[in-house]
Formats: sequence, structure tokens, C-alpha cells
Amino acid sequence: MRLATLDNGTPDGTLVVLSRDAERCLRAERTMQQAMEDWQQAERVLRSLADRLDDGEGEEFDQGRLLAPLPRAWQWLDGSAFPQHGELMQQAFNLPPIETDRPLMYQGLSDRFLPGHADVPLPNEADGIDFEGEYGVITDAVPMGVTPQQAMAHIRLVILINDWSLRAIAPVEMKTGFGWVQAKPACAAAPFALTPDALGEAWKDGRVQLPLHVTLNGQWFGHPHGGEMAFGFHDLVAHAARTRDLVAGTIIGSGTVSNADYAKVGSACISERRAIEMIDSGAPQTPFMRFGDRIRLEVEGGIFGAVDQIVVGA
Repeated sequence: MRLATLDNGTPDGTLVVLSRDAERCLRAERTMQQAMEDWQQAERVLRSLADRLDDGEGEEFDQGRLLAPLPRAWQWLDGSAFPQHGELMQQAFNLPPIETDRPLMYQGLSDRFLPGHADVPLPNEADGIDFEGEYGVITDAVPMGVTPQQAMAHIRLVILINDWSLRAIAPVEMKTGFGWVQAKPACAAAPFALTPDALGEAWKDGRVQLPLHVTLNGQWFGHPHGGEMAFGFHDLVAHAARTRDLVAGTIIGSGTVSNADYAKVGSACISERRAIEMIDSGAPQTPFMRFGDRIRLEVEGGIFGAVDQIVVGA
């Protein structure tokens, strides 16, 4: 199934099921959060609506009225599951490797996820405005102590995320040892959320086996593949749930999609490209984003819709 949240004037919108061509929808008379909290019952209703859409029912809708699939979440946990990204950063900035065999993860701002088409107001170009293209999952309620195998069954939806970052602020906050606040404004999400089965063979080993196409101001920036995660999403869910339950509606991100063959496939964030330039020539050449710049993230076939955003002054 392909799901979305239609703006109805309330903070959480209304959940809709989309036709296979994403041109028609049927309303589910509940929010995405409510569906996550009672997924077993909600899934039966949603799949019934999907069958009706296959029979030709449904109303046309304006994609410009779609919010993020889960417009606000109880919890947003972002990983860094692509090892090549971290290795490039360590090499470029002469940082010691992080000595751990556990997934890397932090807890970020979750009270809003911007629609994929929304302009992004930020206070200052000097803050080092950057995008980060990544995949994410939404879980139902996850009990403490689940194994990765058990965690797989709690992954209900897969989404596409732009994790906005302010690179000039991040090093200052990292030195405090308390994590990010100012360096991580609200994320954005592409409009469509897919059940894992809707991805078919592209969902394997808890990973999205598809390239993420990135263009900046209309120019190719990269198309790294989602399959190179060192830890699958099931591993990330189990890691997050090691010492606590995860509330239904928890969103977990993969971190910036990054590949070992970066010279060929490019990158999904400016910071990584700048790191590559530092390694190759001793200095970064690609500037961070300025007001008026446009970033677009999408997967071939538009299965998630697109993140297509312009940065503007606050």
C-alpha cells in the first residue's frame, strides 16, 4: 500500500490510501498516528480501501495538499548506518575512528516534519545550510529488548527523508558532549509512505535496495544506493529498543545515504562532497546552500513522491 496524509486544517491531517498511480485516494477517517497505534485493525481497513481503489473508486486530490506522512511524531531517531559517510568525514577532518560495534544514533526534533514541497525558512546562510537525503521507517509499538529478527515485524512503513543540517553550528554543539539542538532544524519527508511489501524486491535485509536521486538547483548531485547500510533498519530498531519500549509512530532514519563508489554515484549531502574535495585537493569547493537554492530528492518511478524544497530566509 501507498499511504499519505492530506491537509485538513488540523496539525495531524487525515490519513488517505492512494491508488497505484497515486492519482486517486480514499480517506481512512483516522490519522497516521492513530493507525500506528492500532495497526492490526487499521491495516485491515486500509487494505480494504486499497482494494476499492483498484476497482476504480476514489477522489482526485492535489499533491500540494499533502503533509509529511506523519506530520508530527512522538519520537525521531536518526542513525548513521552508511559507513562510507563516516569514513570520509574522519579522513577529511583527521578525526579518530569511532570505536564501537554498535549502530550510531541520536534523538532529534520530532514535533514536526515538513511537507516535501514546503519552503524551508532558516535564519542565516552563514550557518552552513545542508540537506541530507536518507530513507526512514515508521514503527508500531516496539517492546523493549526485541531482537533484530523480531524488530522486522514492527516496521510498518518506509519513507524518504530530508534531514536538514546546519554545518557551521554542528561542531560547536558536538564539543559540548550533549548532542545537537540548533544544528538540526525540522526534517522534511516526501509525501508517500509505503508498506514494505509495496517495495517488492527493493525491500531486502531491512534495507531499501534503490538509488536515491539528488539534484541541487537542477544539477545532478548524486544517486547513491540504499543497500549499503552496515546495519539494516531492523538492527536500528532493535538497537533503539534495547533499554526502552518504542512508542507507536517512532520514526527511525538511516542517516545520509552514502556508497563506497562515491566517485561514480556522488553524494546525498553537501558536507560529504566537501569532504571528498578536501581529500582530493586539500580544500572544499562546493558551497553550502544559500537562500533561493533548491534541493530535490526522489527515487526512480516517484514511488515516494519527491522532496522538492527551496531554502528561504526566516
